[in-house]
Amino acid sequence: MRIAFAGTGAFGVPALRRLAETYGVLLVITQPDRPAGRGLRMTPPPAKEAARELGIPIVQPRSINARAVLDKLRSLAIEFLVVASFGQFLREPVLTLPKYGCVNIHASLLPRYRGAAPVAWAIIRGEEETGVTTFILDEGMDTGPLLLQRAIPIGPDETAGELEARLAQVGADLIVTTLAGMARGELVPTPQPEGGTLAPKLHKEDGRIRWEREARRIHDLVRGTNPWPGAHTTLRDKLIRVHRTRVVSEESADLPPGAILPRRDRLLVATGKGSVEILELQPAGCRAISGPEFVHGYCRAPDGRFS
Repeated sequence: MRIAFAGTGAFGVPALRRLAETYGVLLVITQPDRPAGRGLRMTPPPAKEAARELGIPIVQPRSINARAVLDKLRSLAIEFLVVASFGQFLREPVLTLPKYGCVNIHASLLPRYRGAAPVAWAIIRGEEETGVTTFILDEGMDTGPLLLQRAIPIGPDETAGELEARLAQVGADLIVTTLAGMARGELVPTPQPEGGTLAPKLHKEDGRIRWEREARRIHDLVRGTNPWPGAHTTLRDKLIRVHRTRVVSEESADLPPGAILPRRDRLLVATGKGSVEILELQPAGCRAISGPEFVHGYCRAPDGRFS
């Protein structure tokens, strides 16, 4: 098979490695290096680092639809362009250049959760199952015809980062099977059913905890926004990032939402319905600490009410 790979984020790296090992990859297309970290050092994307390690040629265009990229793919006589966590829209004639089309690996069971953050939104919305879909890209937002799907359960305390890592491995298996089936003519794309839902890019404000919501929804928000953008709240007008929680009770407490329940060794917080325990949090200017550390006076004793 003559395969090129377009990817940027960590989600696509296991698939890139598996494709290189199984079939060989002729070219990796990834986004340009970006400034990252406190020092804003130029940092290569994960797909580029993996391609270097595998010895695969790399191009980093500002747009995959540029003529130079098109000419490069045409010169390689590409049969498949596999796309995973790339971050750019593909347009004609790139979409129709490969013999078998552009095959995307998407971290949801399409048509549910089309868009940039399917893993996070599946958790935030309390889903108990998600999966991976391979499909043929068109010019819509994850609207192309389906190839294969594989479902997996979502753990009740699993974070978006943990779930995405598991889905990446599923995607690596699924793309190898998908390409083999297409090459043999045994796998025919089928139109997506009606009823799609969107999973737009997350912003920092999406991580704000609203304590008037029920405990289960708050817990899902915390794990769905971990690691990005992170859940947050305030205490005495100071920002506090909340990394991990668990639902303690789904029955209403006698305290207002956000109030800290009086416990010696646990950080329990009342919600609109039920209560949650904060297992790990990070006060502004401090390292990440456990709930008991916070209770025992690290970065001020917890009294009052989160807001």
